[in-house]
Amino acid sequence: MKFAKTPTKDYFACIFSSVRTSEYNEEYNEMANEMDELAKLQDGYLGIESSRNNEGFGITVSYWESLESIKNWKDNSNHKIAQKFGINNWYEHYEIRICQVKYSYSKQKQQQQQQQQQQQQQQ
Repeated sequence: MKFAKTPTKDYFACIFSSVRTSEYNEEYNEMANEMDELAKLQDGYLGIESSRNNEGFGITVSYWESLESIKNWKDNSNHKIAQKFGINNWYEHYEIRICQVKYSYSKQKQQQQQQQQQQQQQQ
């Protein structure tokens, strides 16, 4: 798994939590790959992170520049087909949450900031 490259602030996240059924796994994987590739082509797309455990519970977080970008992705005709398959065949339950990222940081970013502060102090 790799982390999505996002700005440090002022962007949006669409959090999709789900429990998959045990059916249609091959078809599900194909559709998920197609949707990943299609999402990358959408205006405002910033990246995605996803994980699933052995019991079928998963969380996928997609990152977007704006709420409008998320709405356009939700309304994409090919994505609507995938949504219908998911509701009817692949998910026992799902929840979607949309939030605004006001600030973010990482180990790497913190280390870079510390190095910059040390360099400034040495000057």
